[in-house]
Amino acid sequence: MSGESRPAPGGMTPGPDWNPTRVVASSAPDDVPEAWFNLVPNLPIPLPPARDGGDGQPSRLALQRRIRLAAVQEQDASTESFLPVPQRVREELAAIGRPTPLLRARALEAYLQTPARIYLKREDVLPTGSFKLNSAVAQAYFAAQQGVRTLVTETGAGQWGHAVAWAARLFGLHAVIFWAGVSARQKPGRHTVIKLLGGEVYPSPSERTQVGKALLRDGRHLLGSLGTAIGEAISYAQDHPETRYISGSNLPHVLAHQSVIGQEVKAQLAALGETPDTLIACVGGGSNLGGLMGPYLADKAERGDGLKLIGAESASAPRLTRGEWRYDHADPEGITPLTKSYTLGRDYVLPETHVGGLRQHSGSAVVGVLRSQGLIDAVAYKETEAFETGSLMLRHEGILIAPESCHAVRAAVDRAIEARRTGHAETIVACVSGNGALDLEGYTAHLGDGA
Repeated sequence: MSGESRPAPGGMTPGPDWNPTRVVASSAPDDVPEAWFNLVPNLPIPLPPARDGGDGQPSRLALQRRIRLAAVQEQDASTESFLPVPQRVREELAAIGRPTPLLRARALEAYLQTPARIYLKREDVLPTGSFKLNSAVAQAYFAAQQGVRTLVTETGAGQWGHAVAWAARLFGLHAVIFWAGVSARQKPGRHTVIKLLGGEVYPSPSERTQVGKALLRDGRHLLGSLGTAIGEAISYAQDHPETRYISGSNLPHVLAHQSVIGQEVKAQLAALGETPDTLIACVGGGSNLGGLMGPYLADKAERGDGLKLIGAESASAPRLTRGEWRYDHADPEGITPLTKSYTLGRDYVLPETHVGGLRQHSGSAVVGVLRSQGLIDAVAYKETEAFETGSLMLRHEGILIAPESCHAVRAAVDRAIEARRTGHAETIVACVSGNGALDLEGYTAHLGDGA
């Protein structure tokens, strides 16, 4: 992409030929952005750098450089506001159904008797049922270009693991996935789908890695979490030099890959003559939040409180609402570098919940900066509140959404109820990050016996 075709960070499109407003069954590469939006050079303060532990252990940063893909390391180090999307990636993103629909939730609005207009960005319609495919396709492509044949990763709710297995199949790669043990047990249907795609899956903590064995001996994290799975995936890559480790959240390149979401929303709303007043996304690692809100950073700077950016998290892992902004490891054993984010502490024992995608003790350093500088607000919801909202969505909009996405919609519902009280006809956009068809065990538990 030439320098002349790049707009300012707040610009609506990253190229003159991009036309994302067409939402049809057969998309074309021109419907996909020519470039990803890179949040890091557009943050109000420099991103705090990752650090080694300073404890005499081998360099975690050096290990990360060895086990990660070269292309994503280059993207993380880039100072450019826009990162070119390879043509093959654009073709594959078009083939899976980008741009995704922007749905006006009129039935929900009528039920709430609100003057607010609620729009839902439908990432749940992608082939694996979640937004995670946006980055999985890109990273699998980079791996194939580098000559890598095996990828290893972690997953919380299983959405990222599902996406990696799907993208690995697309590019002829093998995927090894460490899955937070409690979520793996809760979601047998997703486990089956990942296996059918050829993925190799290990509930974490496991006996498969040295980190997993240490966690089992320690006994404090036997339920598993995204953090335990991260540690095991890195440990596996450390012991298998031919393998490369990839991430599905937290890191700048992942948030950049997800910026297709926000770029599409900007163009779709503009085509409708709408300007958003509130953008909402659930937040675990932070990639769908960053993807939706990143392209709006310049708008936020211009409009201030006129544009609300809200992260909706789980009350069982309330990093942004109750955590501290400080350096911490992303895994309990400290095999990862120290990053500055909002954290509950790596020793925090997460309770068993059905919202595995939000169930981690720390998150993205990029989101940490946004929160610390007052650019995003945060709300936390109990699991019961999330599933109540999911049931409401199914009854009124006919959409079964993932428990994680229910948090975002719950925040949208609360904003719409407030709009009913004030009479303010605001425009609300919530990211429906995932489909709930493979989360029925959680909905069943919410219904209770005999319901």
